[in-house]
Amino acid sequence: MSRIGKKPVPLPQGVSATVDGQTVTAKGPKGELKFVVNEEVLVKMENGEIAVQPRDQSKVARSKWGMSRTQIVNIIQGVKDGFEKKLEINGVGYRAALQGKNLQLSLGFSHEVVYQTPEGITITVPKPTEISIVGIDKQQVGQVAAEIREYRPPEPYKGKGVKYADEKIVRKEGKKK
Repeated sequence: MSRIGKKPVPLPQGVSATVDGQTVTAKGPKGELKFVVNEEVLVKMENGEIAVQPRDQSKVARSKWGMSRTQIVNIIQGVKDGFEKKLEINGVGYRAALQGKNLQLSLGFSHEVVYQTPEGITITVPKPTEISIVGIDKQQVGQVAAEIREYRPPEPYKGKGVKYADEKIVRKEGKKK
């Protein structure tokens, strides 16, 4: 049994949600998001809360039950507060800068890497070695952060590269004489 799925999703102040068949739509101060719930899961609006239940006790329905509730919580949290990921750049001469809406990265290549910001995402560069990614869709914010990190992931010897702000790099010992 899903312990996560059993709990109904409360609607916070300032957020309105509607359930239309298998589509859950949330509107809040930051915008509007939709999530289409899988057919194996039943979703209902009951006295100001969204309840999620499996249609039957099959393994497939039970496995999608908790995930569906978590996705609904994420869209509600996204339209209320939004999501943010922070990246750090380590390395001599490695830096980031905004060029209009695009992110320009100097990562030790012979050329500059230009990342085009997708719709619905805001990228800010508070310092040349820090990148902040903000948006209302948790999946999209994480995907953008992963794509930027992919250009130069941190290496284990000196830790040079792009890493998440909360990521710990497991360091390796170098060669011995």
